[in-house]
Amino acid sequence: MTMPPHNMTQAPSLPGPHAGYMPGFGNDFETEALPDALPQGMNSPQKVNYGLYGEQLSGTAFTAPQGQNERTWCYRIRPSVKHSHRYEKIDLPYWKSAPNIIEDVVSLGQYRWDPVPHSDTEQTWLTGMRTMTTAGDVHTQVGMAAHVYLVTQSMVDSYFYSADSEMLVVPQEGRLRFCTELGIIDVSPKEIAILPRGLVYRVEVLEGPCRGFVCENYGQKFELPNRGPIGANCMANPRDFKSPVAAFEDRDVPSTVTIKWCGQFHETKIGHSPLDVVAWHGNYAPVKYDLRTYCPVGAVLFDHPDPSIFTVLTAPSGQDGTANIDFVLFRERWMVAEDTFRPPWYHKNIMSELMGNIYGQYDAKPKGFVPGGISLHNMMLPHGPDRNAFEKASNANLGPSKLDQTMSFMFETRFPQQLTEFAGKEAPLQDDYIDCWADIEKKFDGTPEKK
Repeated sequence: MTMPPHNMTQAPSLPGPHAGYMPGFGNDFETEALPDALPQGMNSPQKVNYGLYGEQLSGTAFTAPQGQNERTWCYRIRPSVKHSHRYEKIDLPYWKSAPNIIEDVVSLGQYRWDPVPHSDTEQTWLTGMRTMTTAGDVHTQVGMAAHVYLVTQSMVDSYFYSADSEMLVVPQEGRLRFCTELGIIDVSPKEIAILPRGLVYRVEVLEGPCRGFVCENYGQKFELPNRGPIGANCMANPRDFKSPVAAFEDRDVPSTVTIKWCGQFHETKIGHSPLDVVAWHGNYAPVKYDLRTYCPVGAVLFDHPDPSIFTVLTAPSGQDGTANIDFVLFRERWMVAEDTFRPPWYHKNIMSELMGNIYGQYDAKPKGFVPGGISLHNMMLPHGPDRNAFEKASNANLGPSKLDQTMSFMFETRFPQQLTEFAGKEAPLQDDYIDCWADIEKKFDGTPEKK
């Protein structure tokens, strides 16, 4: 299913292969859809050109350290107080926030689900969100929620923003367009998008049906991980992140704005589109990233490094080295380690790990973990390769080999992830997943291995 997008007046296209986007992660950008709409040399002139209103969108506290302070100045047709009226609570029954502990759903365990199927009912970005797990507490702005989205229908004269969280979007099928206050972002499988807390947007279907994953981050914003001794290059490079150029709508039509606030949903009715920012400058903006530009780093002699080596983005927790969330990518790569068990090893972890398969076959679980599928290994629960993966890796010819045609990811958090009622009772849970380790053999015989 496709739907033609609404027209937005956009800044002139940039030269090069990424027209309509500006490169860099956390950069201080400036962009205008009309010439001379952006004030120069100051943020809040007495009168803004074109009769626009100046307004600041702050993503951090005013007094945050310089390297963390994020804000964007917007020059818009109406101030956002005109995009807000009386609110009424509404119910989106499948979208949950932490804490969300269901007494008759057991979250302690190793779980795996088949892809969540589309229903016969048309679903928008709001009605098609299905929460799988929650962690932490949305009220104190720590933790996360993991969702699957099932979208078949564009939002028409309908808009949304979350006061609770930023949203990391990982498409698995179909193509979506996010028409935001600060510009347009199109995303397809093998790409991701980040939508900041407080940013208003509308979601359109470019090619459907659409399914994917969302990490709703209640805590500090995602940032690039410190590379440490790796140095200045590899992993995710800042230049490959793209923020949109300015685009706006000047449309006087009855519209609905839905807000997620403290885990509840409210809507307000207004008489126009809220996507009316004609120009903006700052470093608080939506962004997209092509996962195929992620440059993995690994062992070149022996041993399998910790999976943290594959971190694309991290959201700090305030405790050094322990993330509120890590977004980790397992993509195609060469494996060359000598005398080494190359798949992920067996382990228990202080972090809880929710994985999703974008395409292909994951090397530690060659059967059952299909594209669109999800697995959950909660904190301090053991997991690792099934018997077939173990036997294959233990007896493989260890010449250089290419792990090809595969892309999976992980939402990893320091908090235990609680299953929602949907995940425990409605989603296509693989009841026999725990049995994938049942046939692992005892090999101990008291004699040393001969080399």
